[in-house]
Amino acid sequence: MVYLIRDVISHFESVAPAAYQESYDNSGLIVGNAGAEVKGILCCLDVTEEVILEAKEKGCNLVVAHHPIVFKGLKSLTGKSYVERTVILAIKNDIAIYAIHTNLDHVGTGVNRKISEKIGLINPRILAPKSGLLMKLTTFVPLKDTDTVLNSLYQSGAGSIGNYAHCSFKVAGEGTFLPLEGAEPYLGNAGTEERVKENRVEVVFPAYLKNQVIEALQTSHPYEEVAYYLHILENENQEIGAGMVGELPEEMEEMAFLRHLKKSMDLQVIKHTRLTGKRISRVALCGGAGFFLLKDAKKAGAGVFITSDIKYHEFFDAENQLIIADIGHYESEIYTKELLKDILLQKFSNIALYLTNVVTNPISYL
Repeated sequence: MVYLIRDVISHFESVAPAAYQESYDNSGLIVGNAGAEVKGILCCLDVTEEVILEAKEKGCNLVVAHHPIVFKGLKSLTGKSYVERTVILAIKNDIAIYAIHTNLDHVGTGVNRKISEKIGLINPRILAPKSGLLMKLTTFVPLKDTDTVLNSLYQSGAGSIGNYAHCSFKVAGEGTFLPLEGAEPYLGNAGTEERVKENRVEVVFPAYLKNQVIEALQTSHPYEEVAYYLHILENENQEIGAGMVGELPEEMEEMAFLRHLKKSMDLQVIKHTRLTGKRISRVALCGGAGFFLLKDAKKAGAGVFITSDIKYHEFFDAENQLIIADIGHYESEIYTKELLKDILLQKFSNIALYLTNVVTNPISYL
């Protein structure tokens, strides 16, 4: 079967919708034509010139990365920086570059879940769920048409909450309307006020699905003019947000846990705050730079917070309440390339898929 680059993008964004990326981010197709046929895919954390050359050698015309190679706007393509040289090399060799960054960070099955699995945490959940990402639709449907409308809404993505689908609320009541001249009412006649037994129907859905949910409502609803209203919910979306927290299968002494962390993540070094003298049972983490989640880690009752890119004075903020463990940015996210391949294997097992062999870590340890 022939797959296009847009098919790969669509699959990735069904797992981690682009709407979930941060405003400063640049996830998406950065180089290439979405309509091109996929010949092979190389998965990586960072895109560099060496990675593009590796993709060419392996016969891949698509590189899927976690970090976007173009983060800020490029004003020229003269090869004066590694970013420009990498983009030029990709274009010359007809190799597309797609990045899936903070949107993959924010989903419950994303980057932080991968780290949790490496460490062996149980019951992993989002550390800082995001709010304002859900909407509620309320509409009014004749009793006999309710199931038809609801099924259409479900197919559009509405009515799913966690591990539950087809979630809705309905209550019966009476609707009234007066069709005016020129109207073509589903029930009744122009000039005569109608009273109809209706269900008030409510469903919740991710806000980014708004257009397709409304389209599903309007195409399935029998009325000429569909009455509905929308609310943005302040509820936290428990499956979308930053970081992750989970439990160890058994409590561990602090130093024993740090040794376990070093081994399970294949680390050369861990920068950490002083030990607190407490046993570790709950662990909070965030791949990449996650200091902004320290307060959430404390609130969650974590004994250790694993992340990277901690500044000197920020280590003081542990205040002996927990251990801050800085394991390095590259080290915290390198297994994302495995996650990318796993996501691709869900649908594209007949495409040649590779993990990069290039070590893109710009930091070395003596």
